[in-house]
Amino acid sequence: MCGRARCTLRADDIPRACHRNNGPTRHVNMDRYRPSYNAGPGMNLPVVRRDDGSNPDGAGVVLHCMKWGLIPSFTKKTDKPDFFKMFNARSESVSEKASFRRLLPKSRCLVAVEGFYEWKKDGSRKQPYYIHFEDSRSLVFAALYDSWENSEGEKLYTFTILTTSASPALQWLHDRMPVILGDKGSIDMWLNGSEVDTLLKPYENPDLVWYPVTPSIGKLSFEGPECVKEVPLKTQENNLISKFFSTREVKKEQESNMDQSLCSESVKTNSPKNVKKEPKSTDDELPSSTDKVYHDSKSNVPAPSFGDVEKSQTKREYEEFLAGTKPSKEEIEVSPARKKGNIKSGGDKQPTLFSYFGKK
Repeated sequence: MCGRARCTLRADDIPRACHRNNGPTRHVNMDRYRPSYNAGPGMNLPVVRRDDGSNPDGAGVVLHCMKWGLIPSFTKKTDKPDFFKMFNARSESVSEKASFRRLLPKSRCLVAVEGFYEWKKDGSRKQPYYIHFEDSRSLVFAALYDSWENSEGEKLYTFTILTTSASPALQWLHDRMPVILGDKGSIDMWLNGSEVDTLLKPYENPDLVWYPVTPSIGKLSFEGPECVKEVPLKTQENNLISKFFSTREVKKEQESNMDQSLCSESVKTNSPKNVKKEPKSTDDELPSSTDKVYHDSKSNVPAPSFGDVEKSQTKREYEEFLAGTKPSKEEIEVSPARKKGNIKSGGDKQPTLFSYFGKK
């Protein structure tokens, strides 16, 4: 397939690249052309087509700036154009599908570019390659164009690039490639001939070369000469990096072994011959067991004094006195009248400490 291309040619160089040097060239919408290193579907690119209307002899051509991505004329006017749906057309079935079959007789055109991009799948990773002629001449693709009018009455010209099976030299990269018209004879036949089936084949000449480029071209916004700058493959980078670090590890291991050997030799030569031993402590320096027992047997509780003992005995005697003077159960009972009035008599006094000492 062909979904990205480099087209930085000047407008005057495009007819010459297509071997259209003799007849007049009419320009249509060329003010929309913007040279690009990363052209893709939906962008305006110059297309060379026959100028049947203005030149009866058919000698002249039109350099017409069109949108890349075919929008068939029978598309509904209210539909939004999808330029990614038909930016390529398979040459094997182009005469069978209605979108392309009706264009083959009179709507053939040429697309001139410096090169195109193709992606190589490697698992989940894709690596783009830039494919071009070895002598840097322009590649000319076989294409078809059509016109479509939207709901606002605006007429839009679009084109699609024909593809075929990949050549043996490019099968490792992709199974499809654009139909390349490699000489003036094939270009003349595609524009003006009636039998064009023989042109729809892979380009197998050895002057087609390629090299890897940055994956950033996957974004249409990426633009500039960096698009076609050759870059080293990541696998090669990884091999170089791993080789570099493996070399460093070997050097580190060698240095470590040397340091260890030097250290062991230094220990052997600098180790002391006579080591001074400290005298052992004698048993006299340790505390005796009797001292320890004496120390542990000491009590922290102070010894009671004589006055405290006397007070304690007096307290016990007073408690015994109170127990002896406690009234009996019969004495505790009171008459209902006394209980009701809650009247205290003079004989109901409780014994006191003074009465106790008075008895003694």
